Amino acid sequence: MHSGSCLCGAITLTVADSLPNPNFCHCRMCRKQSGHHFASTDVPRTALTIGGEETLTWFQSSENVRRGFCSTCGSSLFWDRSDRDWIAVAMGAFDRPTETTANLHIYVADKGDYYEIADGLPQYGTVPPRD
Repeated sequence: MHSGSCLCGAITLTVADSLPNPNFCHCRMCRKQSGHHFASTDVPRTALTIGGEETLTWFQSSENVRRGFCSTCGSSLFWDRSDRDWIAVAMGAFDRPTETTANLHIYVADKGDYYEIADGLPQYGTVPPRD
């Protein structure tokens, strides 16, 4: 089990499962939402419990995707695509240790020009096919 929260603690989260290795998204929307690239792990909806939902605000960033954040402190917490059985949870929200290792980078063609990706992880222009 893994737990975490937003910066102010108004929103808490618990994942009743091990965490899949996180991905780094460099798309324009994730960069604007997070201030850099967005590091997240995709967890089954059934394994996620959210507390403090009255403070959780959703922004509909595209037709099928909404992004969840704390309306009190502004912490970016979730990336939620309506047609998936999983939800992406921001790695920075988890209390340590997460027992994960970085997995891959997506939308690297959209990355900021002020940094390089030099960690040797796989890089994709969009998203790789899911198993």
